[in-house]
Amino acid sequence: MPLDPEKRDSLPSVSTSTGAGAAGCLDVFRNLFVNDKIKTAKHQQPSNEKPLDSTLPPAYESHAEYPEMSQVPTTAAASAQAQADLVEAWTKNEFAKAVHEAIEAVSTELRQISLQLHSNPELAYEEYKAHALLTDYLEKKGFAVQRSAYGLETAFVARAGNSDKVTIGICSEYDALPGIGHACGHNLIAISGVATAIGLQVAIQKFNLEAEVKLFGTPAEETTGGKIVMLNNGAFEGVDVCMMLHGANADVIYPAFLALDTVDVEYFGKASHASASPWEGINALDAAVLAYTNIGLMRQQMHPSQRVHGIIKDGGQAVNIIPEYTKSTYTVRAPKWDEVVLLKQKIERVLKGAATSTGCTVKLTWGVPYKDILTNEHLVKRFEHHMNAQGLKYASKTEQLSKLSGSTDMGNMSYALPGIHPMFNILNLDGSDYPMGLHTKDFAHAAAQPKGHTATLRAAKSLAMTGVDCILDKNLLKQVKHEFAKSTQQ
Repeated sequence: MPLDPEKRDSLPSVSTSTGAGAAGCLDVFRNLFVNDKIKTAKHQQPSNEKPLDSTLPPAYESHAEYPEMSQVPTTAAASAQAQADLVEAWTKNEFAKAVHEAIEAVSTELRQISLQLHSNPELAYEEYKAHALLTDYLEKKGFAVQRSAYGLETAFVARAGNSDKVTIGICSEYDALPGIGHACGHNLIAISGVATAIGLQVAIQKFNLEAEVKLFGTPAEETTGGKIVMLNNGAFEGVDVCMMLHGANADVIYPAFLALDTVDVEYFGKASHASASPWEGINALDAAVLAYTNIGLMRQQMHPSQRVHGIIKDGGQAVNIIPEYTKSTYTVRAPKWDEVVLLKQKIERVLKGAATSTGCTVKLTWGVPYKDILTNEHLVKRFEHHMNAQGLKYASKTEQLSKLSGSTDMGNMSYALPGIHPMFNILNLDGSDYPMGLHTKDFAHAAAQPKGHTATLRAAKSLAMTGVDCILDKNLLKQVKHEFAKSTQQ
């Protein structure tokens, strides 16, 4: 997610050690699949993970060691009987069993890929190592891979299946942040897409389903939005639904990503000597300062969920010259895209007013907008069902939507075709929130820890099964598309 300045506060250091606790329904789920009987749940052994700190990159003393899924605890809210019922339903589902086994089979390989990505962070449109690593792996797994796809050198599409009767799209991200590496956990997002695609690939092949899965490698989510470029270039034509996962500090299926647009503001004045003849100048810095101040005053009348934040990039060249040119950048955010459109109009009046009052001229250059997420209810309910079957319970929709987040180019995708963007907690496995912000050094460290890998695969199994549901249930897919059409017409 692009950096959210609202969440930069430092937080207390914490440990990723899980301590002792009862094994959850995933333990039962795994043992039923492997041994065809329920084994007695055992207490967890102490984790060998080290406490989080702010050192990057973290030291990987044993890449191969990470907790098995049998160590995932259940939520306190889920009753033993409810868990047993869900597990029983899953274990009787041959598709769920195939997905589970397929993803478990590549767990160690995906862990290694995740750590390689984490150790070699690459910025937007420079993800050459990640592109090569992921495409080579997918090709070895039997996917038809298109490298440097749809006009982007570090984008790709990997296909598997025997029919385009139903096409399930999955997205992976793998760009990092400057200075703090994978502080948004894109190494985990990358393997979550790969795991989901492999789960779907195996289900399609094993049961001869008339469908295909397409995994889209999407660069530059942190900057100008590779998905938007790919979308505009036709990458997602013919895709029925498109979904992805994102690591976070909470488990959320209704993410409140803010829509945004960014504007470069250039004021043009007239230079003069600041001491000898300042009256001959037209001060472009006055215009920039006036705009900055008036935007600050405007916040009093803005809804608390809306954001406008900016910086002055160029305020002049010398203290004894009246600045003839300044450049500022502002980002406008709101929960819904139509709110951003209205907020932009107010901001433009402020920016143009500053030019008028100082005698300057102004040039406004808007960038690539990110829209909010249109979460498809029919899809997300299926995903929630499969996460419930793995022991996770979610907070209410209202509570989830109250947690404002950053912004993502997946929002634009959700306005173009049905989709969901669940967030999975990489710090806790029991459904409780964790006080650690994304885009921090501590979160970058957490993105390489074993617990994050466990959480990633759990979510990937549920996303793969959501795709399987869309393939098997024609009525579900019809409802998904009807809901999407209705939501985009409003």
